Amino acid sequence: MRWCSVCQQKVVEIKPPVCIKCGEPINHEGLCRRCINSRPTYNKLRSYALFLEPLRSAIHRLKYKRDLGLGDIFSNYLYNLFQEFNWQIDIIIPVPLSKQRFAERGYNQSALLARPLAWGLNIRYDSKAISRNRDTLSQVGLNIIQRRENVKGAFTAIKHRVIDKNILLIDDVITSGATIEACSQALIEVGAKSVYGLTLARAVLTK
Repeated sequence: MRWCSVCQQKVVEIKPPVCIKCGEPINHEGLCRRCINSRPTYNKLRSYALFLEPLRSAIHRLKYKRDLGLGDIFSNYLYNLFQEFNWQIDIIIPVPLSKQRFAERGYNQSALLARPLAWGLNIRYDSKAISRNRDTLSQVGLNIIQRRENVKGAFTAIKHRVIDKNILLIDDVITSGATIEACSQALIEVGAKSVYGLTLARAVLTK
């Protein structure tokens, strides 16, 4: 079995209070310090659970071990999370991989979450609305400043696919939010009306 009830019981779901902008768990209502200092361009970002075991290992299986069925399972959690918000969404878009990483893996793990979510919500799915225009380093091991520089200007959005649309970006894990922010900037620059984000897990940034 890919994911059992025992594993599910060990998941640490993210509950309020969280930053009203980026969704980071905080101990008060309002904005986190990071969003106060540098307000993201996206409207809101939320995550289902903390990037801890056993969810962490399951995401690694989805991402690196071709355990593709986990995408369908975990998209259900994003579906339930989405129902908690009154977000008006026109298009669901997975955060894209570089051409090199897609060729190595043969699939985009974020698309495995985004596609069934779009089907379940009856919202248009578009994996071609945004792409990486250059290869970036792995974000693993980089601090927040390095992460932002690594993905700055790394994405290109297609204007006619997103103009005047409300966009929902889907990714597997968020740490600093740099990738979602870079995607959001690319979308807003070509005329997207609004950008929201959902991720399956949220890691704790220690650097």
